[in-house]
Amino acid sequence: MSFVRQDDRKVDELRSVRITPNISPYAEGSALIEVGRTKVICTASVEDRVPPFLRNKGTGWVTAEYAMLPRATNTRTQRETMRPTGRTQEIQRLIGRSLRAVVDMKLLGERQIFLDCDVIQADGGTRCASITGAYVALALACRRLVQTGVVRANPILSEVAAVSVGICEETTILDLAYVEDSSAEVDMNIVCTGEGKFIEIQGTAEREPFSRDQMNAMLALAEKGIKELFEQQRKALAG
Repeated sequence: MSFVRQDDRKVDELRSVRITPNISPYAEGSALIEVGRTKVICTASVEDRVPPFLRNKGTGWVTAEYAMLPRATNTRTQRETMRPTGRTQEIQRLIGRSLRAVVDMKLLGERQIFLDCDVIQADGGTRCASITGAYVALALACRRLVQTGVVRANPILSEVAAVSVGICEETTILDLAYVEDSSAEVDMNIVCTGEGKFIEIQGTAEREPFSRDQMNAMLALAEKGIKELFEQQRKALAG
């Protein structure tokens, strides 16, 4: 008997995806991304300064912050007002690495772009949604820098998006919702560029170890989903 998903999706089917651009009138770039019941507000803020280790080097920087609102989940999560948890730090670094991989820092010049990803509703896949939505916010901010003559050329080198895959009841599935993620035998997050190159592969066996064939099947499924996410990003940026 094949695995039956709670929302009746096919094993290779993404949740419904909606990206609404320009949702913040103040940020240089912004987007609301909705992946099923997961919702993340992503904003890009440009500052004419760089971290101390990059001063006077003629290069820019892209960094990220991630947060989950207290009632983004079934029970209230305490605000991380003093120091982010280990999970939050891991996700922030992942988002930052993913977006830096597709930006020409020399073209950006001595300026920094902050990507803030705030989860307003969580149902699995928040880090992947954050990366996918943050790309749209970043692309809008860089487009604005070009239009206003701040930079001579768009520093974005490629698209980037992320999706989760996993194994539930020995079945490989795409884009895990929370109920699937919490019971999966294997959980994997994949980040890819528009050229199909991998930026990050995070995979963990929660119970039984997985084989090379299973890993290849998950990677193929992730590539399919990411191509569909690129289409959604393009629609948002064309609107």
